[in-house]
Amino acid sequence: MGYETIVKDRGSLRVPPNLSDYPTQRSSFSWDAARAELDGLPGGRGLNIAHEAVDRHATGTLAGKLAIRWLGRKGDVVDLTFADLARLTNRFANALDGLGVGTGDRVFLLTGRIPELYVGVLGTLKHRSVACTLFAAFGPEPIRQRLDIGNGKVLVTTRRLYRQKVAAIRDALPELEHVVLVDGDGADADGAHDLRALLDGASDEYEIGPTGAEDLALLHFTSGTTGTPKGAMHVHEAVVAHHTTGKLALDLHPDDVFWCTADPGWVTGTSYGIVAPLTMGVTSIVDEGEFDAERWYGILGDQRVSVWYTAPTAIRMMMRVGTEVAREHELPDLRFIASVGEPLNPEAVQWGIDAFGLPIHDNWWQTETGGIMIANFPAMDVKPGSMGCALPGIEAAVLRRDEKGQVVLDGRGDAVVEPPMREGELALRPGWPSMLRGYLHARERYERCFRGGWYLTGDLAMRDDDGYFWFVGRADDVIKSAGHLIGPFEVESALMEHPAVAEVGVIGKPDPMAGEIVKAFVTLNRGFEWSEELQLELVGFGRKRLGAAVAPREIDVRDELPKTRSGKIMRRLLRARELGLPEGDLSTLESGA
Repeated sequence: MGYETIVKDRGSLRVPPNLSDYPTQRSSFSWDAARAELDGLPGGRGLNIAHEAVDRHATGTLAGKLAIRWLGRKGDVVDLTFADLARLTNRFANALDGLGVGTGDRVFLLTGRIPELYVGVLGTLKHRSVACTLFAAFGPEPIRQRLDIGNGKVLVTTRRLYRQKVAAIRDALPELEHVVLVDGDGADADGAHDLRALLDGASDEYEIGPTGAEDLALLHFTSGTTGTPKGAMHVHEAVVAHHTTGKLALDLHPDDVFWCTADPGWVTGTSYGIVAPLTMGVTSIVDEGEFDAERWYGILGDQRVSVWYTAPTAIRMMMRVGTEVAREHELPDLRFIASVGEPLNPEAVQWGIDAFGLPIHDNWWQTETGGIMIANFPAMDVKPGSMGCALPGIEAAVLRRDEKGQVVLDGRGDAVVEPPMREGELALRPGWPSMLRGYLHARERYERCFRGGWYLTGDLAMRDDDGYFWFVGRADDVIKSAGHLIGPFEVESALMEHPAVAEVGVIGKPDPMAGEIVKAFVTLNRGFEWSEELQLELVGFGRKRLGAAVAPREIDVRDELPKTRSGKIMRRLLRARELGLPEGDLSTLESGA
């Protein structure tokens, strides 16, 4: 916590923030009032995500407004207004109906970031089927696992992905009745449907049927350290949290141009790459291409992006390119930058000011929470390295743990809350609209997430006197060294202050004397080469910043650190490879890492 608080000058904010008085708005907030900001289906027929995101705008003054601008990797552009999106999603819903797909049936989508993906997700929700997005980079086995666990009835994909990854496993998926190719070009020898033909033959008119707020809508898979992926179930009421957090945490206003860089294969790319901005009536940018610093700067400027939501990994990659490159680009419209995926190191927050004149605002949530739970808000001071404060409507706490890592209960069976600046398990009081309703076919796994009246996140954290939360590490990442409990994030943040270091991953390595020692793996910034001298310099740098008890005793270099596709450094994989242990589930690993 060595970085000074960034004190906000409220008068300098370009747009009056949606959350301007945190204590007052937090104390007066209710989820019932938030729910009332949405329309609900006509005639009191319930709450449907697609209606709130598309149809209510398409029949009003926003019908002709740009909803999604898609940028192809080869320079082509597709613009979809809210009216366009309503018409296409109606056709998709009718196409599902024609295939015999019903309420609650699972529709999986395996494509890159193409317009058909966004139409498909919203059309599926409109039809009251369940949407499940998959990363296009998944291999055959992760695809098979998810389709099998999720009881996939329909798979929407491309001809190339089908032949490379699905054809060989199709016989192992007896519940998969329909494969729909977005580029099927008519009758297909693979026994698949052509999406274009299905849409051309479908009606532009579709009436959403009665939708219960607790009806299953989205299925997001999350991987554990071992075992099979978990299918987190989210319901249509989640849209209340998507809308509210888009408004309060991302500060979306009707005139904004919003860019969420996340792929919809990750929960962020669905909650905030599709749903939240559309419910707010905001124009979203969707880029088909992969990360390229020059391209990204061009998009920010050319598309006049005003609110940008990205991941720490992307920010660190832009930092490696250099602040000077950022300063070469005029970005007069950019007013708010937020980050999620893993904790944002303090130096990255400060780099935002150096590069863009704006701090980067970290926030925290999980696949299981469905939406942002803790955030740094536009009108509030930023404490670099902190996740921020709990959203209105969210009760968060740090719970006491015993020497075995179990949450401590008092005599009444309630969890014991730690006082400020005491490390414990970050927990949330259940009841927010986007909270997972279970893990598909894994009830016991779900029930283990709750204790003493709280949802247990598995993250260790501290809360300061001002209500800001500070990430320590995943409970299973914390290092126990000579009686000290060491959070890897603290060590990683300190090493990243060295000019040679681009990224850091820290693990505990078994040691006969200390129990564990701290070992760090680093990647280097441009202009630096690994040497014994640099290694010793980094060890000394760490000791000076952290003290001998906490600093890493060993430091190795890597060309790349293993990460998930959402940008999280996979510390458990670093540890497994270092110690020759089983690597566990690698389905979400970035290819080549």
